[in-house]
Amino acid sequence: MPPIDPRPETGQDPALDTRVRPAQCRPTTLAGSLRVAVTRATRRLRLERSSEQITDGQYAALAALANRGPMTPTVLAEDQHVQGPPMSRIVARLVDAGLARRDEHPTDGRQVVISVTEAGMAEVTETRRRRNVWLEARLAELTPADREVLARAAVLLDRIATQ
Repeated sequence: MPPIDPRPETGQDPALDTRVRPAQCRPTTLAGSLRVAVTRATRRLRLERSSEQITDGQYAALAALANRGPMTPTVLAEDQHVQGPPMSRIVARLVDAGLARRDEHPTDGRQVVISVTEAGMAEVTETRRRRNVWLEARLAELTPADREVLARAAVLLDRIATQ
């Protein structure tokens, strides 16, 4: 006897079914679903990096320096939502690895400014490239209609994140 098709009306694999029920659009239900999906996607993307020598936290600090320019350790800690002592350890490891450097603060001799080095920028660039390649391959497997939905979702997620 042949197996029972879980989607007899379409013959489609249920894992590929992207239709949603009205209950899935309720804010509470949708919040939980989006939180789980975004967390899974983020964790998977983090696996794509150019080096296993630095942690996710170190990479995040390095990318912040690459994106926003030199910062004091205090500003970098605030930017990354971590306390000062852990950021001091992150900065020390980045400096020891040659990915960041400490320079004198231009106006306050008691402080230093942390900036990304050429090697650090190469690390950030290669990690971004690898992540984009991985995600591009996954997106290419989707239908144009599904990619359109994700393009719209990206705009909405960005709006939510920046409110």
